[in-house]
Amino acid sequence: MTATRGPKSKAAEVADALREEIRGMQPGERLPTQKELVDRFGYAGQTIQNGLAMLRAEGLVESAGNLGNFVSGTKAEDDREELKEIRSQIQALTERVAALESSS
Repeated sequence: MTATRGPKSKAAEVADALREEIRGMQPGERLPTQKELVDRFGYAGQTIQNGLAMLRAEGLVESAGNLGNFVSGTKAEDDREELKEIRSQIQALTERVAALESSS
C-alpha cells in the first residue's frame, strides 16, 4: 500500500506559487494586490485570501491591512528553512510507513 495525496486545494496552489515568487523578493516588498492575484489565478477573492493566510501562518507574509501584504523579514527565512526540514522529515517518515505497510 502506498501513501497518496489528494489534489491540492486552489488556496494551496496560490500559496505555492506565491511562495516561489517570494523567494526572489526582498523583505518589505509588497505582494500583488488581491485583485491582481484574482486576475492572475482566476480564482475567487476568498481563495486568494486563504492562500495568503497560509503564507501569513508560515511567517512569510505580513498583512498591513488596506496597504496590502508584504514579504516578512529575516525571521521568515529561518522559519522557511525549519519548515523545509520538517517537511523533509515527514516525507521520509511517510515513505517508511508505506514501505512497512507493503511488507506486512
